[in-house]
Parts: sequence; C-alpha cells; structure tokens
Amino acid sequence: MKFKSADPQLNFLVGINVAILLAATLLSGGDFLDVYNFQSMASQLPELALIAIGVALSMISGNGGIDLSGVALANLAGVVAASMAPLLFSADTAPWMYTLTFALIALLVGTAGGLLNGWLISIAGLTPILCTLGTQLLFTGAAVVLTNGSSLRVGNAEPLSAIGNELVWGVPIPFAIFLVILLLVGWLLRYSTFGIRLFLLGTNAKAARYSGISQERMLMGTYAVSGLLAAVAGVIIAARTASVKSDYGTSYLLIAILMAVMAGVRPQGGYGRMVCLFFSAMALQLLSSTFNLLGISNFFRDCAWGLLLLVFLASARWSLPNFSALLPRNRASLNQPPPGSP
Repeated sequence: MKFKSADPQLNFLVGINVAILLAATLLSGGDFLDVYNFQSMASQLPELALIAIGVALSMISGNGGIDLSGVALANLAGVVAASMAPLLFSADTAPWMYTLTFALIALLVGTAGGLLNGWLISIAGLTPILCTLGTQLLFTGAAVVLTNGSSLRVGNAEPLSAIGNELVWGVPIPFAIFLVILLLVGWLLRYSTFGIRLFLLGTNAKAARYSGISQERMLMGTYAVSGLLAAVAGVIIAARTASVKSDYGTSYLLIAILMAVMAGVRPQGGYGRMVCLFFSAMALQLLSSTFNLLGISNFFRDCAWGLLLLVFLASARWSLPNFSALLPRNRASLNQPPPGSP
C-alpha cells in the first residue's frame, strides 16, 4: 500500500529535507550523517523553533497578526530570571530550587510580555507589526538597562545546565522539550475549542464575532502563549550557554518568520500546521549545518534567509496558474471574446 500525504506543502517540505540531507551527505563524504552532528543540530534547533511557533500562532490569528518581539522577550526573560533567582536561592547550595525559580520567573516574564502585546493589539487597537516592533525595542532596552549591555552569567546549577546540554536516551533535552510543546500546540489547534476559534478568527473575523467569539480574549490568549513560548526558549538559551545577553540571537527573528512562512502559515491568517512547521525548522537547520560544512559566511546566510523569505511569501500569494496568466500571450487570450460572440 502506497502512502501519499494529501498536503502538498508537507510533501514539499519532506522532499526539501531529503534533498538537503542527500546533498550534505555527498558533499561531506558521509561525515554529515554522524550521530554527534545530529545531536548538535537537535540542541540548537529548539530555541529558534519555539519562537517560530509563537510567530505562527500570531499569524494564524489573522488581521495582519505577527509577533516580532519573541527574541527580545526571550532575552529579557532570561535576564530577569538570572538577576532575581540568585536573590532567592543559591545555585551552589540549592540547585534544584534555583533552577525551578529561574524557570518560573522566566515563564512569568514571558507571559506578562505576551499579555502586554495582546492588550495593546486587541484593546488599544495597535497594528500588530508596529506594536510588536515597539515592544521588541522596549524588551531589548529593559534587558540592556538590567545588564548594562554586557552578558550576565547564570548560576552553576546542575539541573539548569542539564536542561540545555544533557541527553535522554540519546536525544538532547531541549529537542525533547520542543517536541512535547509542538505536539501539545498541534493538538490544541486541531482538537480544542481554542484552535477552532483561532482558525475561524483568522479566516473570517466578522463571522467569528457573529458566532460569539471574543476577538479580544482570543488575541490576548494567543499572544500570551507566544510570550510563554519565547520564555521557554529563553530558559533553554540560558541553560545551554550558561549566560544571558540583551542582544543574543539578532538574526533569529528573520529565521523564525521564515520557518513559519515555509511551513505554509498564511500571512493573512486562518491556516497553519505544526507538522509542517517541524519539517520547515528541520530543513533550515539542515541547511544551516550544510553552510557550516561548506564554510559559508554568516553574512551570506542572512542574505539567503532573506531571499528565501521573499520567495516563499511570493509563492504563497501567486500560484503557477496565476503567474502564467500574467504573461503577455495569456493576457491577450483572456481579453479575446469567446467564439460566436457578436
């Protein structure tokens, strides 16, 4: 029995992953398939992909929704947690309490930042792209003030370090956390009332309003979840690097948006699948590792990410039939009267 997915976007992303993997394997003479290499990629992927999930959720909500503050909020959550946790517990004498306190503070900061975005967009009526651009600067500025622009070391607590660096059955813990969250968000979007309402809101906000769905409540919840995911990314970053910084991951936002768009999340809202986002994130991570293998500079990578984003945004708006209709020959045929007309 032959299996074929009904989702062309999923088929495309799986094909892209296979193509990149084959190319990298051939170029490396087989070294790319090393287990350590895959574990390294799996450790690096979650902090980016979690922010991409938040971007995808805000885009699904429609009405020009997007969250540009995810990276800045992740950094701020880590900075606040690294500043406050040592005041409550010592990393040396109470490592577990320090780790739990660190994570709790970061999650609270992330949720508060997401609620701020949701309130400004849903209640104050600000445009999402301008609102989250403003809060991005606000969060970054607050982190700069708290750290004086320098990096801040995280306490040497073994449980916290394990979150970012240890393996469970050969799988990096950050990747396991990402998979659990991805499956949970995918389940919520597909089976929960929240997911049904979110898709309806993104597809037709007027119909959603007439159906009794509170747009304000939905947007507040969506951006709160986005902020919470950013905070989880901030905890993983702090655990993996043992430090926090106000400007960590300056190129992450572009890649997170690219992951969401490559996954088929429509900028106009109303559609998005987490399984597609998983393969989109995997494809970009494989491509980034291939660039490392070939010694390609980071400047070219940023250029490549920007070009890919433009290509996928254009492909989401223009299908091949739409593009061919714009050609002069086809346009002329469209203007011709049908046979037998006067």
